[in-house]
Amino acid sequence: MKNDTPLILASASKSRASILEQAGVNFQCIPSFCDEEKIKSKLKRRNTPTEIIAMKLAEAKASIVSSKYPDFHIVAADQILECNGIAYDKPENLEQARQHLLDFRGKPHFLYTGTVIYNASECVWQNSEKLEMQMRNYSDAFVDEYLSVLGTSVCETVGAYKLEGMGAQLFENVKGDYFSILGLPLLPLLRYLRQIGFIKK
Repeated sequence: MKNDTPLILASASKSRASILEQAGVNFQCIPSFCDEEKIKSKLKRRNTPTEIIAMKLAEAKASIVSSKYPDFHIVAADQILECNGIAYDKPENLEQARQHLLDFRGKPHFLYTGTVIYNASECVWQNSEKLEMQMRNYSDAFVDEYLSVLGTSVCETVGAYKLEGMGAQLFENVKGDYFSILGLPLLPLLRYLRQIGFIKK
């Protein structure tokens, strides 16, 4: 039986919206505007593992939007980067983006992606990904050129990198799902949407 319940992406992320659009999925974007910093601070005080924080943030976003649209399926995701035991969020400006990239240079780091689907304020699906990213030993000059070309768009992503574009030049190697690195585990998500009849099998 076809499921006609509309799909909402609880995010303002251009990257996540682009992933769903290019996959041919019908949806609408409604950001949750949840207080992410408050949630993260509370969880960090409890020494919550980074991968759990990413999932809890996704759950918080989905829960807020689901409470307003109980008949819809709500997709929400979040990412947290961890390098040398330090958690990184999206850079606030180009200066901070530059510092992040210099911090990551020549080092491995982990990118944790947590994704959920809520319906009627209940979690009906979730996915957790741990991605290993190895940055190459790039020069200061390359970082400056990269930031000059991409500008403030790098502040839209954790890690300040755009793997789908020039950001690919920052990496020596990556281990994990490409779409999850961009912000959404597309193939597992599509599998679930087929199971509930939202898209055709």
